[in-house]
Amino acid sequence: MRFFTAPAHSPGPGPLKWDLGFYLACLAFALPTALVAEFYGYRVWGNFATAAYGFGALHSGWLLLSVRTGRTPRGVLGSRWCGIAAVALLAMILPLAVLVIRRLTGVDWLITPISWAAQPEVWVIERSADLLLHHGTPYVDVTALGRPPVVNDYTPYGPVMTVFGLPRALFGGTPLADALTDARWMFALAACACVLGTLKLLKWPRVPVGAAQLALACPLTALTWAVAGPDLAIVGLLVLACALAATGRGAWSGVVLALVVSAKLIVAPAAAVLAVFVLVRGKKRLDWPALARFATALVATTAVLHLPVYLVDPAAFVEHVFRFPLGMGVVRSPAASPLPGHLIAETGAIGQVAAFVLVGAAAVAMLVWLVRRPPANGSGALLRIAVGLGALILLTPATRYGYLVYPLILLGAYLAFRVAEEPAAAVPTAPPAQQSSPTSS
Repeated sequence: MRFFTAPAHSPGPGPLKWDLGFYLACLAFALPTALVAEFYGYRVWGNFATAAYGFGALHSGWLLLSVRTGRTPRGVLGSRWCGIAAVALLAMILPLAVLVIRRLTGVDWLITPISWAAQPEVWVIERSADLLLHHGTPYVDVTALGRPPVVNDYTPYGPVMTVFGLPRALFGGTPLADALTDARWMFALAACACVLGTLKLLKWPRVPVGAAQLALACPLTALTWAVAGPDLAIVGLLVLACALAATGRGAWSGVVLALVVSAKLIVAPAAAVLAVFVLVRGKKRLDWPALARFATALVATTAVLHLPVYLVDPAAFVEHVFRFPLGMGVVRSPAASPLPGHLIAETGAIGQVAAFVLVGAAAVAMLVWLVRRPPANGSGALLRIAVGLGALILLTPATRYGYLVYPLILLGAYLAFRVAEEPAAAVPTAPPAQQSSPTSS
């Protein structure tokens, strides 16, 4: 833990060794991505990210060498945040700008993967906004297309996700407008707004470098930012919901969590953790009124967001939002990363049953953990959500490795919340010799 919460300047060789190992591991992911990735956007990101993580490794190595030789660097270059800044600029902002411009060539809809300047979820969400404006629902009837449906006919998200595509649907149509309203900018802006809102609620704590490494600089976050982005907006809202609950705003936490669940159902288990947290937060007795406000806001907001779309075409809603992600739709979901749940399910019928049994066992274990050790603060809630979602992602038969960005970001947020909750522990005290004497003149 001390490696993750070590100071940015002159932290000693231990944290710097961690930094060096972190950036080298990230570099080992980025370089092959640049060389052999199937998708064009991945290769563009890989080239930028190789430079970013290479700089991070070199900078960390230089800091480590300087500490060992007794020459402590000063100023900006002496800070461990230099590596984070390099990743933010070179592996996130610049590749996203390049891919947004590249997308203006209009090759995203080609079948050839090497042509993709944006992952399919980007233009699927933008299309869903156009469908909503013209038909009152983002979900098409896949049985009435006049042709066999394909994967990209589906919109496997809740209705809130459509909001991120509305700017392009409303204002797009020219090259400049299309570039400025690319849904990835909307995801990025939402994620940044959630981070700022969370930090403000926590009264601007000192964010540890290790927290930023897990939440921002890891390859899954940077890659998602550049080629897709919806998961970053959703996990940002989830962290904001935790911050609202941690600061006693249970009803608002329920509203924000409803937005999260109404965008992507994979994060629905977080509702159980936050409900327990709101009930027991920082008090010796259970706060049932706070739980009632949280639950009412969650249920009412979710109903308001779902019912209008559901009533337009109930069958299409169920097909897109529930049946397709569960692998029960007219077209089977292609989500099949080689994670434990998928590998077990691929062994046959017994493997499929075993995978679902493992998911159930993980759910029971999480419930037992919540009951026996309910979260007493925001960091505790984030830790439980990270573990729960991580287990679900690893054990579900149909999933993607990119979803692991959720537990990684949540663990980074967990570290930041811990610092905010323990300000005295976060600020080093002066040695006894330097502390002021109680004597008076």
